[in-house]
Amino acid sequence: MDQGTTVVGLDVHKQRIVGAVLPWGSDRVTEKVVLENRPQEIERFVTRVAGKGPVEFVYEAGPCGYEVQRQIAGLGYRCVVVAPGMTPVRPGDRVKTDRRDAEKLARYYRAGELREIRVPSREEEAARDLPRVREDVLKDLLRAKNRLGKFLLRQGRVYAETKTWGVKHRSWLRTQRFEWTPLQQSFEAYLRAVEEAEFRLEILNHQLEELVQQDPYRVPVQYLRCFRGIDSLSALTLVVEAMEFKRFGTARKFMSYTGAVSSENSSANRVRRGSITKAGNAHIRRILVEAAWSYQHPHGESRVLAERRKECPREVVYLARKAQDRLSRKFRRMIHRNKRSQVAAVAVARELAGFVWAMAQHFPLPAAA
Repeated sequence: MDQGTTVVGLDVHKQRIVGAVLPWGSDRVTEKVVLENRPQEIERFVTRVAGKGPVEFVYEAGPCGYEVQRQIAGLGYRCVVVAPGMTPVRPGDRVKTDRRDAEKLARYYRAGELREIRVPSREEEAARDLPRVREDVLKDLLRAKNRLGKFLLRQGRVYAETKTWGVKHRSWLRTQRFEWTPLQQSFEAYLRAVEEAEFRLEILNHQLEELVQQDPYRVPVQYLRCFRGIDSLSALTLVVEAMEFKRFGTARKFMSYTGAVSSENSSANRVRRGSITKAGNAHIRRILVEAAWSYQHPHGESRVLAERRKECPREVVYLARKAQDRLSRKFRRMIHRNKRSQVAAVAVARELAGFVWAMAQHFPLPAAA
């Protein structure tokens, strides 16, 4: 930050924004304003503050997205979005208001205590939202199936011949009839909810497959599919959530971004490590943990995996095979040391994140604008 720059902390909400103006060289906020969260009001406030000299704006990422940042940046001024989980909280501070939050952001930003996040472009944000919608529909489908199953259990209708939700189970569901009309209507409503969620999921899968074939996602997805446990949809999720792997200078930084690294509470000669921090991207972490379970089996190249690797460069295939050999041995070694399988899967997922970062270094450079 240049000398003489005024810092404006913003506490952004759906209907209003609270701003705190901290001039250069002053220890106190000289102005606190409350304005409606509307483009006209924001532009008027920004123009007025910027008329007094150099200024920078800062606010926390939240449910309101990045529209405020994009508008202020479009007006020609620097606006920083920071990670809310990294904002320091003083012990014993039990008073929280919008005005105090805005002032705290201005002070911490000037002191360099806040972590700036990368604001995605509109295209990147659009591509990222589609896999997230699919995750939501998957959750809806699971809930719908559970509700239907619990309803049938309450009525004494238990299917135990084969696994549920197969062809035979679905045929059995269609034969169910209830004596009382309200029960029959309830059953049909629960079944219809399952079928509607499956239909929505099918449409989203088709749309995501089309997105995978488009640039700039086609080649990165093709390379990531060389890893065991990662297919098109999971590879696309990794790409759109990370957005730009090269912004992580090292593999350790990307592993930390996933939140799969161990927490630590050490002092003097005592070293104490706990569970993973989960202070990162939950979508990437979920994909990596799901993929990690496939490494519990002995390493080998299936016919499907060999087909995926055919069209990829030699160095990409070599890295995928190296990861497969190393992670399979790691999973089995941890199990033999009596580690719980869940702990082993998370440890493998953390190391898999490092291999994903290394693979991303082979991605083609984006085309010049």
